[in-house]
Formats: sequence, C-alpha cells, structure tokens
Amino acid sequence: MEKEWRRLNGQRIELPIKEAVERTIVEEQALGNRLKVCIGTDSQVRGEEIHFATVIVFLRERKGGFMYIHHDLSRKEMSLRERMITEVGKSVEIAYALCDLLDKYDVALEVHADINTDPYFQSNVALREAMGYILGMGFTFKAKPDAFASSNCADKVV
Repeated sequence: MEKEWRRLNGQRIELPIKEAVERTIVEEQALGNRLKVCIGTDSQVRGEEIHFATVIVFLRERKGGFMYIHHDLSRKEMSLRERMITEVGKSVEIAYALCDLLDKYDVALEVHADINTDPYFQSNVALREAMGYILGMGFTFKAKPDAFASSNCADKVV
C-alpha cells in the first residue's frame, strides 16, 4: 500500500511518492536549481505508541529547501537500539525506492540517521549497525551532528 505523504503546510501529496518526487525534480531543474535529497526518520515514544516521521528533504543549492513528510506509528515495544535501527530502515526503504530516479536526474542522495557519534549518548548503541546498513546499501551516510534531515527536520514534525 502506498504511504500517505504531505508537505510541511499539511497539503497532501496526491501522487504516488516516486511520481511526486520525479515531478518535483523536473520542475526544480527547469527553474535552474541544482538539488540534493536527504532522507531521514525520527521517532518519539508517547505512552504505548512510537510515532515515526520520515522526511524527504529537497535542498536547492544556495536557495533553501523544502520537504515531504510521512507519519506512521507502532504499538510494538522496542528497545532504544531497535527503535534507532527501525528509523534507519524506514529511511533506507524510501532511499532505495527513489535511488534509480535520483540517479536518472543526477541528484545527490544522503541518508541521515538520528544517531549520535559521541559514545556518551544513548543512541550511539546503534551507530555501527546503522552505518553498516546505510553504507552497505550504497548510500551516503550522515549521523549527528550532520544528520539534519532526521535530527532537525523529522524531529520537528514527529
């Protein structure tokens, strides 16, 4: 089943996400904008639910950016490590679905993980696994503090 996506202003994206992304790339490139796409996911535990937000961030070189947002939730109990890997899995799933399209239009792709590289932070327990997963899929990996798609954009909308 196709996931529901929306813009930051709440407007639903009616097209399948791959088609919407392609249309966006074509429109932005027609305007002369060079793009980079960053994909990230963040989550929050709220009572017995874990809320996830995955974002596709379109960065225009020197001209700002915008994002598409998808929300979902889980009622499954998860350890912090499992939740971090689930976040990465959601981002990789979207990156994998879009990577051929991004290659076609020569758009750079990064997958961002909301995982701290500092071992004093709890999220660090999943760093090696997440990095291996993302790099093993052939994607560019970013972690905190460089992972703004997950740790800033998705964090604000989860």
